[in-house]
Amino acid sequence: MASGRGVARLGPAERAEALERMAAQELDVVVVGGGVVGAGIALDAATRGLDVGLVEARDFASGTSSRSSKLIHGGLRYLEQLNFELVREALRERALLLRRIAPHLVRPVPFLFPMTHYGWERPYVGAGVALYDTLGYASGVTRGVPGHRHLSRSRALRLAPALKKAAFTGAIQYWDAQVDDARYVMTMLRTAATYGARVAPRAQVVGFLREGERVTGVRVRDLENGHQFEVRARQVVNATGVWTDDIQELVGGRGQIHVRASKGIHLVVPRDRIHSLTGIILRTEKSVLFVIPWGRHWIIGTTDTEWTLDKSHPAASRIDIDYLLDHVNAVLSVPLTRDDVEGVYAGLRPLLSGESDETSKLSREHVVAHPVPGLVMIAGGKYTTYRVMAEDAVDAVAHGLDQRVPRSCTDSIPLVGAEGYQALWNTRYRLAQTSGLHVARIEHLLQRYGSLIDEVLELVERDPTLARPLSGADDYLRAEIVYAATHEGARHLNDVLTRRTHISIETFHRGLAVAQEAAELLAETLDWDGEQVKREVEYYAKRVEAERRSQEQDSDQEADAIRLGAPEIVPVVVPEHS
Repeated sequence: MASGRGVARLGPAERAEALERMAAQELDVVVVGGGVVGAGIALDAATRGLDVGLVEARDFASGTSSRSSKLIHGGLRYLEQLNFELVREALRERALLLRRIAPHLVRPVPFLFPMTHYGWERPYVGAGVALYDTLGYASGVTRGVPGHRHLSRSRALRLAPALKKAAFTGAIQYWDAQVDDARYVMTMLRTAATYGARVAPRAQVVGFLREGERVTGVRVRDLENGHQFEVRARQVVNATGVWTDDIQELVGGRGQIHVRASKGIHLVVPRDRIHSLTGIILRTEKSVLFVIPWGRHWIIGTTDTEWTLDKSHPAASRIDIDYLLDHVNAVLSVPLTRDDVEGVYAGLRPLLSGESDETSKLSREHVVAHPVPGLVMIAGGKYTTYRVMAEDAVDAVAHGLDQRVPRSCTDSIPLVGAEGYQALWNTRYRLAQTSGLHVARIEHLLQRYGSLIDEVLELVERDPTLARPLSGADDYLRAEIVYAATHEGARHLNDVLTRRTHISIETFHRGLAVAQEAAELLAETLDWDGEQVKREVEYYAKRVEAERRSQEQDSDQEADAIRLGAPEIVPVVVPEHS
């Protein structure tokens, strides 16, 4: 923990104080963007002793960083591209996250790779998976997952009875890891704030401050009240992912980094629709398709298509959904239908633009640039290697500061909730007894909050009604809704149902059945009157309706037009160009 201080909260009062302090004094660095890379940069800079601010125009992780496949992985398919260094780097990061940085949020997950040919395929795939495991061992950190194993078809069917016997000849099982992507970002921001960073959502950069050619800060608008102010900083870092080019335009034109957006969609289906004890990975004509265990659900994804429309709310079309269903049904003995789909989400990968027109061939590696004095740009990369990206970005910041800056130490900094997690997990039955909650509830809370579970249980102790599950989403306690606002930076109903929890994709009603109850729970902390509660519920319902209708359309253009028909509870503004 940071110098004996308690864990920082990200409640309404802390947001107001962060904005006030950012406006009052010059920072060493201000980070633009509250996704996984921006959060990683804020933590890296704060733990090097720098004075740090971070602003995010929407909710934390509301873009790409909450719409991933929720995997922490080395990228098995990159071995076929002979990109050994990227795989080795990612596997080292996977081990660090599993063993040291966030064992409460990142956990191993098994995958079955069914083979469809006799003869050549098993030695070919087996060699690739063996190399994958070997690179994991070579990372210098205990790997954190079991090794692969070869399975006959009959043994594979015992693990995954859902597979169609005629669809494969045998299989290899290997292990990777998974993460609650949005929760991970928020936890990293709480860690950064614990080490002194000031972080604020719903605070949009609308322009840059300049002294001649040099960037000396940003103009920020608090979208909650319209107030505009200046944040002065010796270095500004743009970590906005698919919005990189847009931010570059604010500085006066296109810069050194060009990002293209690739859309990937995922389906969520109930666990009982696919009878399997393991995840499944399938080859497709372009890439791979995952069937990923996710609590009482499966996540099926992903697609890889170019997206040139609205970046804030990429829409999944009927064709996207049918593509995933067709590919997974090719190996399932009982096919899935659209009626089995509880949730759908779409995200955009920020790919570094190259000469190829196919997004699946654009680079997943990252690049850092210093296009003008005082401004650092970073883009590309993948979720798993966020920490390496953050280190490189802060190294560039350090180069631009006229002072000695210590080296990165985030490889040894556990996120809040990590310390003591294993001991609490081992005593979970005792925790269940003392709290009065079922041990399954305690396990759920530990895997979301780690050792911060005490803060959630304190809310329950003060108000026993918060120990009840939400009516219509009983995986989550009422206390978790309140905690999202008091401690985790949630400002609106959509933040809570989509990112602090995943009720929006884990229920057939997509959160509509719990919206009123959740909004009423948030009202006290966020100081909402009855009119605001009504408005939050209405806006959420309109969003769900627009998404459902967009998912019935045949083209991206039609889906996008319908999705954009739902109003934003807090719209971003059109920024002025410098």
